[in-house]
Amino acid sequence: MPAGAGAAPGWGKATTSVETGAVDTSAQSLSTGLATPEFTGVRELFDSFLSDDPGYSAQLSVYLRGTKMVDLCGGPGFAPGDITGTYSCSKGVAAFVIALLVQDGRLDLDRTVASYWPEFAVHGKDRLTVRQALSHQAGLPGVVGGFPLAEFTMPDAARRLAASAPLWRPGTAFGYHTLTMGILMEELCRRTSGMPLQGLYDQRIRRPWGIDFFLGLPEDQEPRYREVLYDPDPAQPWLDPLSLDGLGSNAPVSTIMELPNHRAVRAAGMSAAGGVGSAEGMARLYAAATTGLDGTPAFLSPATIDLMAAEQVWGLDRCSGADNAFAVVFMKPQPGRNFGSHLAFGHEGANAALGFADPGYGLGFGYVPRRSEEGRTGGRAQRLSAAVRRAAHAAS
Repeated sequence: MPAGAGAAPGWGKATTSVETGAVDTSAQSLSTGLATPEFTGVRELFDSFLSDDPGYSAQLSVYLRGTKMVDLCGGPGFAPGDITGTYSCSKGVAAFVIALLVQDGRLDLDRTVASYWPEFAVHGKDRLTVRQALSHQAGLPGVVGGFPLAEFTMPDAARRLAASAPLWRPGTAFGYHTLTMGILMEELCRRTSGMPLQGLYDQRIRRPWGIDFFLGLPEDQEPRYREVLYDPDPAQPWLDPLSLDGLGSNAPVSTIMELPNHRAVRAAGMSAAGGVGSAEGMARLYAAATTGLDGTPAFLSPATIDLMAAEQVWGLDRCSGADNAFAVVFMKPQPGRNFGSHLAFGHEGANAALGFADPGYGLGFGYVPRRSEEGRTGGRAQRLSAAVRRAAHAAS
């Protein structure tokens, strides 16, 4: 089993990688860290971003068929070994706990949510399946008045959500459940395992596999945390808390971009948006789940991956008004978010962080910027993912 237990990954400026024998060319590069010869073009693209924007800083990590091939960091205020907020990338991390519950036979995607959570069966939600709920079809993007941040991972939030009437007939449309997806996952985990999702993640995934990503950041890891930087928009219009967007973003209780910068949010590990980690941690997680690491088999079976990664919905998102595509919790590639092959699955964050697995190429990918940036088509993460796939294809 891979070495684990919360230690930071092995960063350094050695000239040769023990894992791959690859020469580290950081002395000639703006970035530091590992890029094997097959992925030189990926380093060059990453360095071009650093060269073009002196304020840009980020981490990038890639595993290919279980072996680390890229582990880069560059830019001001973001050093190797630092961690930061990743917003909704947390959903993808938490979804691996759901996948384990499915694999263990504790959670059936085609049973109703109410069969596990009887209080949920009100206001026409009695027929909603777990599969539908976890692909943003529940019609519960938020609750009137919002949730206090301290309540998000507590039973009170689940009780309020269960008692709420959906905003559309469940199962007839989908709309991104920005924060309430975490409540749904967490309560289903409590009902089927008797444990908090964060505790099960720590026990079954983070510690055994040495994943540098936390759903609940321990106090002793706080010195590694670097605040997410973002530029508030002074022209941002008033957000109606009763609008779909307002309900989904928990207005006026929370400011989405500030979430991981609150110690209370990081400590609680909100599975919708409170995860904290490194690009290496995300890439390692997606690799551990799908390809395994350095000869150790993956913790998910191919059948479980197929269940979790199969696209459930695609089209116009009822909440955002933009095209979206979802598997069970995970995002799927589509023309507006073209991060991988048709087999890929993962999740992006509000700061344009991105983690995904691409079984078609045997990839685990993690990208984390220090400053929030624009994502989607043409974004840096999308361009890096395309370069990574080209390199993986050439190496196959």
